[in-house]
Amino acid sequence: MDSENGFFDLQVNGYAGIDLNQDALTESDLHTVCERLHADGVAAILATIVTEHVDVMVRRLENLVALRERDPLARQVIAGIHIEGPFLNETAGYRGAHPEDAIRPAETDAMERLLDAAGGLARLVTLAPERDAGLKVTRMLADRGVTVSAGHCDPDLEQLRAALDAGLTMFTHLGNGCPMQMHRHDNIIQRALSLHDRLWLCFIADGAHVAFPALGNYLRAAGPDRCVVVTDAIAPASLGPGRYTLGRWDLVIGPDLVARAPDGSHLIGAVVTMRQSVANLVERVGLSREDALRLTVTNPRRALEPAGSFSG
Repeated sequence: MDSENGFFDLQVNGYAGIDLNQDALTESDLHTVCERLHADGVAAILATIVTEHVDVMVRRLENLVALRERDPLARQVIAGIHIEGPFLNETAGYRGAHPEDAIRPAETDAMERLLDAAGGLARLVTLAPERDAGLKVTRMLADRGVTVSAGHCDPDLEQLRAALDAGLTMFTHLGNGCPMQMHRHDNIIQRALSLHDRLWLCFIADGAHVAFPALGNYLRAAGPDRCVVVTDAIAPASLGPGRYTLGRWDLVIGPDLVARAPDGSHLIGAVVTMRQSVANLVERVGLSREDALRLTVTNPRRALEPAGSFSG
C-alpha cells in the first residue's frame, strides 16, 4: 500500500475487537489493530485516547507509545496520537460518551502531563474552547505545532472566533457531541459551518451519526476542500454485531451496526470502516469518488499541516 495514498483516519479508538483505551493493551493487540487497518486500506491513523482522569490517560498514553515503539508495523500505521478530552463541556448531550466525573476545565499543567506521556506523538487535541480560560491551552498547543480541534463543546460565535485567533483549526465530528435537541438556528453546528473558511470540519459518514441528507447539506455548504471524514472507530469496527467495550462502556452492536449507550440515549463511537465511508459518500451522499477520496485520503493529511493550511 502506498502510504501517501491510503486512507488516513484521524480518529480511531479501537478496531478489530480491540479497544485502544484499555489498560491491558498488549503489543499483540496493537499489532492486530494495525494489521487489520492496513488490510482494510488504511495507511495511517491517529490513535485516539479519550477522556478519563488525567492519571489514567497518562498511563494509557505511555503504554501506547511504548508498544508502538516495539512494533515496526505500528510505527508505520500510527502516525500520531489524538487526545480527545478531558477538557470538554460536561453538560449532558455535549459530553456524549465521555465520563462526566473525568471532564475538567483546560489547564496547562495537565495538558503538559498528557503531552509528555504522548512522547512527542500528540498531533491532535480535541477540547471545548469555552472551557479553556484565556485560551491558554489552545495557544500552548498551537505554539508547539499540535493541531487544536473544537469538539464536545458549545462556544458562542465570539468564543469560537477567539479560539480560531488563538490557533484552533479544526472541529471534531461536527453534528455529534451535541444534544439531540438544540436551538433550531443558533446552535454549534451552524456556528461552525459559518466559519468553514477557517476550520477543517470533520464528519462521521455512517448515516447514524449524521443522517445522509444532512451530511450532504453540510458538505455542500462547506465544500470538499474544507472537510475531512473520520470513522471514530471503536473496537467493533470491521467485525459486525456483538458485545464490546469502549473505556467504561459495555456495548451491544445490533444488526444496524450502530453503537449506542445501554439506555439508547446517545451514540458511542462508530463501527464504520473507511472503505464503507467512501462507499456511503458516493452511493448515499452523491459525491464523486474523487471528492470522497479527498475527504479520506488527502484532506486529513493537509489538516495536520502547520496552521491547518488550506493551500494546495
